[in-house]
Amino acid sequence: MPARIAVRRTLAVIAALPLLTLAACGYGSEAKDNDTQKVAAGAKKIDGLDTVKIGYFGNLTHATALVGNQKGFFQKELGATKAEYATFNAGPSEIEALNSKSIDIGWIGPSPAINGYTKSDGKSLRIISGSASGGVKLVVNPKKIKSLKDVKGKKIATPQLGNTQDVAFLNWIADQGWKVDAESGKGDVSVVRTDNKVTPDAYKSGSIDGAWVPEPTASKLVAEGGKVLLDEASLWPDKKFVITNIIVSQSFLKEHPKVVEAVLRGSVKTNAWIAANPDEAKAAANAQLKVDSGKELPADVLDPAWKSIQFTNDPLASTLNTEAEHAVNAGLLEKPDLNGIYDLAPLNKVLKAEGESEVDDAGLGVK
Repeated sequence: MPARIAVRRTLAVIAALPLLTLAACGYGSEAKDNDTQKVAAGAKKIDGLDTVKIGYFGNLTHATALVGNQKGFFQKELGATKAEYATFNAGPSEIEALNSKSIDIGWIGPSPAINGYTKSDGKSLRIISGSASGGVKLVVNPKKIKSLKDVKGKKIATPQLGNTQDVAFLNWIADQGWKVDAESGKGDVSVVRTDNKVTPDAYKSGSIDGAWVPEPTASKLVAEGGKVLLDEASLWPDKKFVITNIIVSQSFLKEHPKVVEAVLRGSVKTNAWIAANPDEAKAAANAQLKVDSGKELPADVLDPAWKSIQFTNDPLASTLNTEAEHAVNAGLLEKPDLNGIYDLAPLNKVLKAEGESEVDDAGLGVK
């Protein structure tokens, strides 16, 4: 039998978490329609498909999806095939939605993509593009923690057991020579799994001493008086690591490759527009956050958060493999078989047509 993931009891806990926390809202919140989703007169459906269902998080690390939705880049490429959107609070719930065909394509972090792929024996999804790098920080109460060594013995929040930031923090703890039980979070550091929405309140109340979190939560903590003790980018070669990928269900990719290409064209064009119009793009992402959640970010949170994220079509595949190794080192996984997790052929076709360089799958592409 080829080497494959052995799912431990920990992963059963991970899989159960979104059912406990998100049952009231099903697979996430339906993103509200806006004028950018109106189909242009005379447009035609791609492959005769009525709709494509797209999922993403209300995080700035998913800004390609936020901006592409807000500015209509996806809908323009899809013609009369209507883009429908759903927002999520956690990666496992988005994977569940993908598996149940509640969405077809999604923006998601590396750890849930790895878990979704390996738990299905490589049959559920493919990673088809990168989207963002960076945007993750360790923010602490400067009155309690003045140096990295002071983290020992403190209560530090991560968004969810086994999520991308949780794995990164557990790996960093191990690198310090400290011991923590991955499942309970107890040990030389108390790892407190806390939803990003409530982490700032937990910080203000003093129930946590800091957090290893993505943007904009990190900048929200800074606005509350927190101090950035460590930017995760500093731990990676060239300061780049995957924080957001684009995934698609394998069945949808097989049945509707032209629709997938259209969404990828929208993503590539969105990233190009973000690079050329950073201030407008930042405002567009914030406007979509308001549409989706009813709240926009204040400037003292939005501006520093935006600066720490790099938007990229490159999935930075070698760093995904490293992040999987971190999960193994943390005791959350046995060594996974990630062969075939990527199918970058559609993306490279789009990039070539746009006159951009092709990207690499680090030997983990579909054969």
